[in-house]
Amino acid sequence: MNSLIEEELRDQLLDMLSDAELAYKLPGNNPTLGELCAEMGYVQQAYTQSFKTLKHDWVYRDSKPETPDSVASLKTWFKKLDVQLVEALSGLSESEIHTQQIDRGHGFTPSLHVQFQIYREAILIFYAKASIYLKALEKPYSDEWKGWVG
Repeated sequence: MNSLIEEELRDQLLDMLSDAELAYKLPGNNPTLGELCAEMGYVQQAYTQSFKTLKHDWVYRDSKPETPDSVASLKTWFKKLDVQLVEALSGLSESEIHTQQIDRGHGFTPSLHVQFQIYREAILIFYAKASIYLKALEKPYSDEWKGWVG
């Protein structure tokens, strides 16, 4: 096992939500909360693929949730995505993590370690977006959510 896999990979957001809440949409040109969750899954797929191919491709899609308006569907899909991410990361040695680079385009080629840190930042951005939906839904944050997101 390498140092990337020892990091926390997943939040418990879906445990706080119902199917009806996934259908909630903020005013304006915003996705439903379920679509926002699906968007994060697509981001995870792009990062997972980048760890396999050493090239970051934002349009890469391996799968999609059966429906973004179902907690069960999203949980099943995220579980599959998590397995794929862990598999991609578990095959990397500590040396590869710090020496191999990922081509993100435009001359930006971070190490796999930095790429994973960027992925974690993407997760935090997602949580911040989801927090706005939770606040709009007047849902209390769990202690775990407060500890991770604020």
